[in-house]
Amino acid sequence: MKATIERATLLKGLSHVQSVVERRNTIPILSNVLIEAAAGGGLKLMATDLDLQIVETIDAAVDVAGATTVSAHTLFEIARKLPEGSQVQLSAAEGKMLVTAGRARFNLATLPRDDFPVIAEGDLPTKFDLPAATLRQIIDKTRFAISTEETRYYLNGIYVHAADEADGAVLKAAATDGHRLARVTVPQPEGAAGMPGVIIPRKCVGELRKLLDEVDGSVEVSLSGTKIRFGLGTAILTSKLIDGTFPDYSRVIPTGNDKLLKIDPKSFMEGVDRVATIASEKTRAVKMTLDRDKITLSVTSPENGTAAEEVPGLYASLGFDIGFNARYLMDILGQIEGDEVEVHLADAAAPTLIREGEKAPALYVLMPMRV
Repeated sequence: MKATIERATLLKGLSHVQSVVERRNTIPILSNVLIEAAAGGGLKLMATDLDLQIVETIDAAVDVAGATTVSAHTLFEIARKLPEGSQVQLSAAEGKMLVTAGRARFNLATLPRDDFPVIAEGDLPTKFDLPAATLRQIIDKTRFAISTEETRYYLNGIYVHAADEADGAVLKAAATDGHRLARVTVPQPEGAAGMPGVIIPRKCVGELRKLLDEVDGSVEVSLSGTKIRFGLGTAILTSKLIDGTFPDYSRVIPTGNDKLLKIDPKSFMEGVDRVATIASEKTRAVKMTLDRDKITLSVTSPENGTAAEEVPGLYASLGFDIGFNARYLMDILGQIEGDEVEVHLADAAAPTLIREGEKAPALYVLMPMRV
């Protein structure tokens, strides 16, 4: 194969595919990117870790059609360090790939194209379009709550499912690690009715979010019970789904929390951050003392001493104390876009519901801590 491509185009395409490639691989071919030059022009770049696969199509002038595989990280670093505006020529023959740009020449080892594994997608019966902005919102407002505990693998992703509500059909996305829950509800796109509930793995969510920054219109989503594919303009991301049962999270969303605190999320978050400075790394516990229209945040640390700060808020119920993990609370408050957040409380041991308002697409549940 032989092709000429502009350095910026090559770099952008490689930046998308190389992040899927794991740094440490026991299977050498998985460290490589598959480069296919089509006779009509254009290059197809493909990378995989056997669970996730990305294919990016980029513009290139093709002299000789063909395909080879070469180290993804090495080629990316070369492209990154080449002078801006340079034309890069890629030519592969006899187990080597020559990369030339200006006065620079690199001769890289290759592995045969036929050894490169491709995720067979099979039939993906559910197909719908989702605006890129909606998909970004779903990911940003839920992914911080994805569990990192490998033993509870079925919580290592975002659970997406269709549901029928009183005011119409919706698509719900939820993530939880057992300490907090994040859920987003959006209108159901045409074609999503009857889809299986799927758990999209954490790595796929991360790669998808990076690609979404460059997409303005809609994303084509196709899925089955075992795989999901996202069509993002020039890039196609395909992933295996987590094979497990996501717990019935609706059971932990409290409906009877009758104590309501209304507060500015920014000043609340900054107050929590300040008093948590002295909290012990292990527990990160912050105590919230609620009195009528007066909220006091405090931390007591055996090693560091004590800290307290009053934050203004609207609260008219009986006063009580409740403790939260500061980082978990700040993660949730960081997602609130308005200038008021509703905190629905019951008592010091019951889950707390946090949301911008009844009509807001996102809601959060946070388990309290003993303080």
